[in-house]
Amino acid sequence: MQDTLWWHVYPLGFLGAEPAAAGAPVTHRLRKLVDWLGYAAELGASGLLLGPIFASATHGYDTIDYFTIDRRLGDAGDFTALLDGVRERGMRVLLDGVFNHVSREFPVFGRMLEHGARSPESAWFRVASADIVRPGAEPDVATFEGHHELVALNHAAPAVLDYVVSVMDHWLSAGADGWRLDAAYAVPREFWSQAVSRVRAHHPDAYFVGEVIHGDYAAIVRDGELDSVTQYELWKAIWSSLNDRNFFELAWALDRHNEMLDTFVPLTFLGNHDTTRIASRLADSRHLAHALAVLLTVAGSPSIYYGDEQALHGLKENRAGGDDAVRPAYPREGPSGLSSRGWPTYRLHQQLIDLRRQHPWIHRARTRPLHLTNRQLIYETRLGVHHLTVALNLDEAPYDGAIGSGQSLLAGDGSIHGSRRSRSRLALPPHGWAVLGPRDADRAPAGDATP
Repeated sequence: MQDTLWWHVYPLGFLGAEPAAAGAPVTHRLRKLVDWLGYAAELGASGLLLGPIFASATHGYDTIDYFTIDRRLGDAGDFTALLDGVRERGMRVLLDGVFNHVSREFPVFGRMLEHGARSPESAWFRVASADIVRPGAEPDVATFEGHHELVALNHAAPAVLDYVVSVMDHWLSAGADGWRLDAAYAVPREFWSQAVSRVRAHHPDAYFVGEVIHGDYAAIVRDGELDSVTQYELWKAIWSSLNDRNFFELAWALDRHNEMLDTFVPLTFLGNHDTTRIASRLADSRHLAHALAVLLTVAGSPSIYYGDEQALHGLKENRAGGDDAVRPAYPREGPSGLSSRGWPTYRLHQQLIDLRRQHPWIHRARTRPLHLTNRQLIYETRLGVHHLTVALNLDEAPYDGAIGSGQSLLAGDGSIHGSRRSRSRLALPPHGWAVLGPRDADRAPAGDATP
C-alpha cells in the first residue's frame, strides 16, 4: 500500500443513478466511470475506492444481492470493463462491503418472514423472540442504528460467516484488490478475524480496511486481523484545529497517529461519502491548502473523495436525503464539464500528491512538532534519514523563524532566507504554508530509510 493513493467514488451518485432501483432499467453507467480514470490518474491516484456497486434498494448500503451489480450501474460485463480500464493504468480497486446489515428486500429476510421466526433463516438475523411470532408476521429484529430498512445480520451464525466469505472471495477472484468493510465497528472483531483469515487463504495479497469512527483502532486491527481502519481522529483534528486556530489539538492527534503506526498504517482522508465536504467544513477557505498539506505529508494511505479535488461544497444533514449534497453527479461529458473554479484546487492536489509520490517513505513516517503555538505549527515528518518539514500559519500576521540549514522550498507560499552554511530562516505570509526538504545535494539515498 506504500504507493497507493485512493480516489474515492460513490458510483450511484457520481454516475447520476435513480434514487431507487425499483422500476429502474438496466443502465450501463459503470462504463462511464472508465472515462474518468485518466482524470484520476492525472490527479495522482493509483487506486479506485468504489462505494457500493451491488444490487440494492436505494442508496447502496441496503444490499439485496451481493453477487449482482446494481441494475442502475449495469452488469458484470460493465464491472469487467471497469477493471480492465483500471488495470491499463496500473491502478487498484477497493470494493465497499456492507456486511453488517442488509435491505429488508434481501431474499433470506423475505423467506424468514414467510416461514416464521422459528425457520432456519431466522438464524441469519438477531430476532428478539421467536415464541410469539407466527409465519407471515414480522418479528422484532435488530436494525442498524435504528434504521428500519437496514436489518442487522447475526454474526454469530455460521451461515452468515460462510456467506460473507463467499462474497468476498467471489469479487476478489473477479479482479478486485480488497475490501472496505462498512460499519466494521458494529461487527464483532472475532467475525472479521474468521472471515478475513479464510479469505486470505485464497487471496493472500488482499487488503482489508474497516470503517471505524472511534475506539481502540490498534486493537480492532489486531483482533480483527485487518490491515487498516479509517482514521477519523485525524480527520476531525485537521479541520477542527484549523477552524478553532488551535494547533495543539492537531499536535495531540499526530501523537496518537504515531502510536497507531506501531501496529498499522491508517486510511487517512479529509472527506468521504458520509461527511460534510472539507471546503464546506472549513471556516476560512484559505486553510484548504493547510488541510491538504497535512493529509499528504503525514503517514497513512490517503484517500481523496471525488469532488474534494475540485473544492466542491456540500453539507451532510441528518434527515432523509441528507447525504445527497455530498454525493453529487459528475458531468456526463467528462472533465471538460467541470467548473473552471475548481481546477486550481485540482492542481494543488496534483502538486502535493506528486510530492508525496517522490517521498514514498512518508507512508510510515513519524511526525514531531518543532514549533507549536495556537496559530503556528511546524512539524517534521521523518523515517530514518529521510525527512520533510511542514510549516503552517493561521495568523493574520506573517511568521518568521529559524529552521535548519540546507532546506529548500518544495511547496507552498513561504520563502527561505539565509546562507547555505548558516542557520536559515523561514518566512510565511499571513495564513501561509510551506513544505520544506533537503536540497537535492543533501538528500539521502532512496534506499536508506532505516527507522
